[in-house]
Amino acid sequence: MTKIGIITRGKYGHRLIDTIKDKTNFEPLVANLPSKLPILIEEPEKYLDEIGLDQSIFNSDIIVSYSLHPDITTAIAKIASQRNVKSLIIPGGYSHVSMDELEKIAKNSNMHIEIDEICCALKEHESTKELTSVLGTPALEIDVKDKKIENVNVKKGAPCGSTWYMARNLKGIELDKASARAGLLVQQYPCRAIRGTKDGIHRSAAIHKKAVENALQKTK
Repeated sequence: MTKIGIITRGKYGHRLIDTIKDKTNFEPLVANLPSKLPILIEEPEKYLDEIGLDQSIFNSDIIVSYSLHPDITTAIAKIASQRNVKSLIIPGGYSHVSMDELEKIAKNSNMHIEIDEICCALKEHESTKELTSVLGTPALEIDVKDKKIENVNVKKGAPCGSTWYMARNLKGIELDKASARAGLLVQQYPCRAIRGTKDGIHRSAAIHKKAVENALQKTK
C-alpha cells in the first residue's frame, strides 16, 4: 500500500491525519515542525536536523507538507527528491513557497510537486492516484425521497473532513435548497482555509455546491 507522510506545523495538518485514519485504509506517517519558525533560515536542511525532524517521514511515497515556509518547504522538497519520494503535495498556496527552487527540484528529479491553496482542489496525478481517489475534489451519491435529500454517500471528500460534515447535515433538505445549503455548511465547518477573500473557504464552498449539483443531476 502507498505510504502517506504528513508534515504538520502547529495546528496545520492534524485534520488531514484524522480524516485519513477515519475515512481511508492508510496509516499515515507523521513528522512535526514547530509552530513558530524563524522568518529567514539560511541553512534549512541543517535547521531540520537541529530541530530533530523525524527523517523516517521520507520513507513515504507521498508527502503532504504543511511547513508553510519557503526555506523549509524547499529543504523538504530537496530531501524528498533524494529519498525517491514520488510526490510532494504543498497546501497553503504559492505565497509560502519558492517557485524557482521547487521548479528546479521537480525538473532535476522524478518527483511530482503539487501546490494547492485548498486541499479539496487536489488534482489527480499518476503518482498520487491512490490518495486522490478517496481524498480531494468531492464526489457524491445522493438518494432522494419526496423531493428531499434522504442520504448523501461521500465517494471522495475533502482532506479536512468538511465533505462528511456537509453530507450529514444535508439530510432532509429540500432539493432546490441543497446546493446553497452545501456551500453554507462548508463555510461553517472549521476549515483552515483563508477567509475574507474570493478564494480560500469561498472556493471550497463553490466546489462542494458543484459536487451536490452534479450528484443531483444523476438522480433525475
